[in-house]
Amino acid sequence: MPEMHFTVRWPDESATECYSPSLVIKDYFTPGASYPLVEFLSRSRTALGLASERVRVKYGMPCSRALAQLAEIERIAASHSDRPAAAVRVESFRE
Repeated sequence: MPEMHFTVRWPDESATECYSPSLVIKDYFTPGASYPLVEFLSRSRTALGLASERVRVKYGMPCSRALAQLAEIERIAASHSDRPAAAVRVESFRE
C-alpha cells in the first residue's frame, strides 16, 4: 500500500510532518492551499479515516499510525481553536 507524508503549517507558523498509509490524502488536500481550521479538521478526519479503513480491508485491522496522526492533528488544532480566522496550509506531499 503506498504511503505518503504531507507537511502542514499551523496558524502560529509551526509545521507538522504528517503520515498517511494511503494516497487518499491527495483527494482531500492540495499542496499550497490553505483551509479554515474547522474544514482542515473535517477533511483530515475523513481522509485519515478512509486511509485507515483501506489498511483494515487489506490487513484485517485499522492503521494505528493513521489514527495516531489524526489524534495529533486534533490536539494541535485544539490549541488554535480560540482564533476564529485560523487557517492551516498544506505545504507539500511526499510519496
